[in-house]
Amino acid sequence: MSDAGDEIQVDAPIEVEVEAKAAPKGQLSLEDALQQVLKNALVHDGLARGLRECAKALDKRQAHLCVLVDTCTEAEYIKLIEALCADHSINLIKVSDAKVLGTWAGLCKIDREGNARKVVGCSCVVVKEYGVESEGLHVVLDYFKNR
Repeated sequence: MSDAGDEIQVDAPIEVEVEAKAAPKGQLSLEDALQQVLKNALVHDGLARGLRECAKALDKRQAHLCVLVDTCTEAEYIKLIEALCADHSINLIKVSDAKVLGTWAGLCKIDREGNARKVVGCSCVVVKEYGVESEGLHVVLDYFKNR
């Protein structure tokens, strides 16, 4: 096999500029803001997921925010997380569905259409590092200031 005459034409990638439209302040709901904060923290490797990781992060006082599911079947689990958050004065938010929290925390597969598949439920998520500052972060922090 010779190299002569085997040139392959490769098209240059097309760059498309997308204009990001900022939503007016106050239009982002708390759930949407929380989803955005969790996604940013996940990208920057700042999430602890599950009882063991969350308890370690809360006990070491590395946590900025804790998200807990209301519908957890283990009462001791809820008592432990609430006690650690209260003891170390860490903000706690409760959400209703474990599958939704699992999706927000990245515990799922994303198919070609962008839909979440094989979602694993998650009872507790701790944000150790917010990542970038975003509108969602400001909405969540304002929620705790006004509470």
